[in-house]
Amino acid sequence: MQAVFWIGIFLATFFTMEFMAWFTHKYVMHGFLWHIHADHHKKDHDSWFERNDLFFIFYAVVSMGCIVLWSEYNIWFALPIGVGIFCYGLAYFMVHDVFIHQRFKIFKKANNIYAKGIRRAHKIHHKHIGKNQGENFGMLIVPFKYFKK
Repeated sequence: MQAVFWIGIFLATFFTMEFMAWFTHKYVMHGFLWHIHADHHKKDHDSWFERNDLFFIFYAVVSMGCIVLWSEYNIWFALPIGVGIFCYGLAYFMVHDVFIHQRFKIFKKANNIYAKGIRRAHKIHHKHIGKNQGENFGMLIVPFKYFKK
């Protein structure tokens, strides 16, 4: 029975992270921490590492903290939360950094409706390089209006 709870908590965490990504992006990254996120919209350096990657590191630390709570303090529900955050982070990284921004040159030939829609939506978001006016949505769940042939 506990496995059912673990799976439920994992799934709830994973999908809650999509909301957290939207919320953090709209109100934190394009808000009071714009100075960290800005180099993602307008590259002002020659490094492969972006200041924006600090957000990824923050969520990785939260995920690791949950796993430590599970392993060191036997807080059973912390494991599915930590793994849910990790799996969302991995999915986000693969879609956003690898597929859309091509930080690693793979998935270049993906050309299905989902791939085109996700690229189109993200391109519209990056059309504005400033703090304001960027359309905000999640990175994995995108409005249907971007999915057209």
